[in-house]
Amino acid sequence: MARRTPALLRGLDILELFTDGRESISAPEVVEELGLPRTTAHELLHTLVDRRYLRQSEVPGRYQLGLQLFRLGSAYAERLDTAKVGHQVAQELVKACNETVHVAVLDHVHVVYIAKVESSHAVRMVSALGARVPAHCTALGKALLSALPERELRDRFGDAPLEAMTSRSITGLPRLLEELEGVRASGTAVEICESNPDVCCVAAPVRDRTDQVVAALSISVPLHRWSDALRGELEELVADGARRFSSALGWRSRG
Repeated sequence: MARRTPALLRGLDILELFTDGRESISAPEVVEELGLPRTTAHELLHTLVDRRYLRQSEVPGRYQLGLQLFRLGSAYAERLDTAKVGHQVAQELVKACNETVHVAVLDHVHVVYIAKVESSHAVRMVSALGARVPAHCTALGKALLSALPERELRDRFGDAPLEAMTSRSITGLPRLLEELEGVRASGTAVEICESNPDVCCVAAPVRDRTDQVVAALSISVPLHRWSDALRGELEELVADGARRFSSALGWRSRG
C-alpha cells in the first residue's frame, strides 16, 4: 500500500472540520479537536490561506472556507451525471432485492426514464429509457411531484380530468393532492397497478447539493410478488438508495 503524506492528511482534517456546518474555525479549535501541536496547526492554517482553501474571517483569529474550495466543488458538480450515478445506485438496489429499478426525472406532468436495471426474474418490466409516462400514475412521478407547491401543481394540471392508464389510476387533482401529502409525510411514494395492471412500485425523491429534488428512484414488482410485508421492506430500501443517490449528488442532510 502506498504511503500517505501526514501533512496532507492533517490539512484535509482541518478542511473536514467544516462538514458539520460551522462557519469558521480558530487555531485553538484545530489544536483541541485534531490533537495537533500549536505550531503545526498555525503552519497548516497559513498554508491553506496562502493557497486560498481558507480565508481570514472578519473576526480576528478565525478562518472560513476559501474560494478555491468553491471552484473545486463547482468543477465536481459540473461533471456529475445524474443518469450515470443513478444507474450505479440502481445496480446496488437490484443486488439487494432482485427487482427492477428505475430512475426518472420530471418533464412538466410526465416522468422520463433516464436509467433502468432489470431483475433476473423471468417476468420483467416492459419500459424503455427515454419513455414518457404521466407522472400522477407512477410512484416515481408522485415522488417528484411531491416536491412542488400546491399552486404550481394546480397550474400544471389545470381543471381537466387526469389521464388514466389503468382502472386504478388517479383521475382527479384533489385525490392526487391528498396522495402527495402522504408522500411528503412518509418520504416515499407507492403505486399499486396505477400505470400497469400487473405492476406495483415504490419510489423516493433524490436531491442535489442545493436540496432540490432532481430525480426519483423506484423499485418495481410484479403484482403476484407484491405483499404488505414486501412493500415495507422495499420502502426502506428505496429510501436508503435515494439518500445514497442524493449524497453522491452533493446533498447533505439538514437533520
